[in-house]
Amino acid sequence: MERQNITLSIPKNILQKVKLLAVRQGTSVSTLMTRVLEDIVSEEDGYKAAQLRHQKLIKKGFDLGTQGRIPFARDDLHAR
Repeated sequence: MERQNITLSIPKNILQKVKLLAVRQGTSVSTLMTRVLEDIVSEEDGYKAAQLRHQKLIKKGFDLGTQGRIPFARDDLHAR
């Protein structure tokens, strides 16, 4: 996979904590950040896929077992 360097500007106290976290996990800050960003992208891709599935389902509609006929009148349902 081709890589590209970027520059981040983050608060020093956060950077210190990220460096400590990377050391505890036996990895680099770069690898740690790559994992986090990959997770965000994967989550977003999954959300978009689920959204498309649901849109297709809504367009298709649901079989309510009425074969396109409504066996009752609206007024019957809302009788007071």
